[in-house]
Amino acid sequence: MSRTDTPPFFLASVAPSGQQFDAWSNQPLLLSLEQGGLDWPSSCRNGTCRTCIGRLAQGQVRYQIEWPGLSAEEKLEGYVLPCVAYPCSDLTLHRET
Repeated sequence: MSRTDTPPFFLASVAPSGQQFDAWSNQPLLLSLEQGGLDWPSSCRNGTCRTCIGRLAQGQVRYQIEWPGLSAEEKLEGYVLPCVAYPCSDLTLHRET
C-alpha cells in the first residue's frame, strides 16, 4: 500500500482491557491513544526513555526515526514505542506496565 493509499486511521484496541481508539496514520500511536481518552504512560515522547513501551499483539507500525530505543530482539518480539510508532494497519497494543 502506498502512502497515498493509506487510510486516514486504523481501528486499534488496548489489551487486556479491550478499549478501542482510532489510530491515525499521520501521527504517533501515543497521540491517538490520548485523543481517544486512554491513559498511557509517557515521558520523553522521542523514543528514548521507554516509559511508553508496549507490545503489538497484532498489527504493524512504522517509525520515522532511524532507530527508536528498542533492541533488535525487542522489535522481533513485537515491542513498540507508541510515542514514535505510526500505525500501518488495524492493531492491538498490549500495555506492558
